[in-house]
Amino acid sequence: MNATKLFRFLMITILFVSNAFAQDLITAKEFIALQKEKPNLVVVDASKDKLYDQSHIEGAINIPYVILNEKDPKIDGSMLPLEEVAKILGNKGISNEDTIVVYDEGTQKYATLVYWIFKYLGAKDVKVLHKEMNAFRDARVKLTSEVSTVKAKTFTVNLVPEINADAAYVESAIGNANVVIIDARTPDEFNGVRNEKSTYSNGHIKGAINIPYESLVKTGTNVFISPDEFKKLAGIELSPEKTYLLYCKTGIKGATLYTYMTNVLGLKNVKNYKGAYAEWDYLGKLSMK
Repeated sequence: MNATKLFRFLMITILFVSNAFAQDLITAKEFIALQKEKPNLVVVDASKDKLYDQSHIEGAINIPYVILNEKDPKIDGSMLPLEEVAKILGNKGISNEDTIVVYDEGTQKYATLVYWIFKYLGAKDVKVLHKEMNAFRDARVKLTSEVSTVKAKTFTVNLVPEINADAAYVESAIGNANVVIIDARTPDEFNGVRNEKSTYSNGHIKGAINIPYESLVKTGTNVFISPDEFKKLAGIELSPEKTYLLYCKTGIKGATLYTYMTNVLGLKNVKNYKGAYAEWDYLGKLSMK
């Protein structure tokens, strides 16, 4: 085995030697400990407002991702200008200096999108509460239906552009052996099977492989699959030397895959194409070849 192959083998072994979460993905038990350690911890419920109104973690602030989106966008899922997003977050009582924990109703997709947005905007310490059902119940996390009161703060944007991809980057990545393009949508969407709700052309970005976001979470428990299970599912050799470019329809499921790959798999060179399939199709660049 030459030196290059040995290095790759050792790096892949490190990636898969442990199922322990990285520091940004925490369990319910770790969340309880963090609450005690940091009395000023900011807890964000990324669920839809109706679910928040029914029940949420005591002290949690409701930030459904839709309030960060344009109201009548040309491209579905387009975010508001960053200064407007920062103003909303500040008015919600959140600073980029805070320790922030994001969670949702259990699907992980809303929490991971809001987590990714915080990371992209430069929040210094943001985590996702991995809401595995049994562990969440056993931890006896305090819940309430009372709406939290907040004091406005200033959220300063310090953009982290390397975790996002724009259309120009995606175009340059097609055919690049060092970039793996992953489509996090359903197999039907990936294969161009239309349904009555579809408003997009059929297809996927050229060269993409399909790893549906739903396959990352075990049915009925919300537990993320293990690295070994992911390796079998993906059918590709993971390498820390490659860049992983993720997308879905509007950036939501891509953010879940981003969170999984950076925290569970420990990969560093991971980008979420927030414009996603909606933007790619709008720009007329769709190709199934």
